[in-house]
Amino acid sequence: MRTISLTPPEEQGTHEGLAYALFAPPEPRGGVLVLHGAGSVKESHYGWARACRAAGLAALCFDLRGHGDSEGALGGGAVEDVMAMAGLLPPGPLALRGSSLGGCLALLAAEPAGAGAVVAICPAESEALIRGLRDGAFDLRADGPGLTRLLAERDAGDALAAFARPVLLLHAEGDERVPVAHSRALAERFADPRSRLVVVPGGHHRSVQRDGELQALALRWLGSALG
Repeated sequence: MRTISLTPPEEQGTHEGLAYALFAPPEPRGGVLVLHGAGSVKESHYGWARACRAAGLAALCFDLRGHGDSEGALGGGAVEDVMAMAGLLPPGPLALRGSSLGGCLALLAAEPAGAGAVVAICPAESEALIRGLRDGAFDLRADGPGLTRLLAERDAGDALAAFARPVLLLHAEGDERVPVAHSRALAERFADPRSRLVVVPGGHHRSVQRDGELQALALRWLGSALG
């Protein structure tokens, strides 16, 4: 039997109560902050982080509050948490890469975090997230009122329209949780001509983030956007 050894992160720890893992090449040409979805954990995105490292980019995965090994509940300070974790990446151009809930947060945090580019995979709708919180649909620890207030007051579409840097939206037509129409509506508000929407036939809510070809496409796009 062949044994496959997966290289570990260069650094692991906690920062302001948030658990993280940093994957970094010797001389990174930029950094990617990875935001997971509701009910997920940082380890689910280590494959993407390793691909970033191999491409010369540092990648930092962290557990959102209310998830994994991080302290506290996910609430109204989620954008400030993104900004704090972005500060742990090596100096250089910054990108945010988020999926589902993380895709929504990446769009909300892009401008305040000083990102140079965003990759959002099947980004969740704020209204759907608010309904899910109300109905107890998510496996996470949440400050319901605080997170609801954040999502109600900050619209991802408005944030995208005000973000004058490139955004890549990836969405599966067969997504059973977030309708592809949401990404199509977001794409109508692109502020940077380098922005792009890629819609994949079929698939499901998690298929895009696990697809090797789409990961490679996103890495190529990031290299151009950050370069």
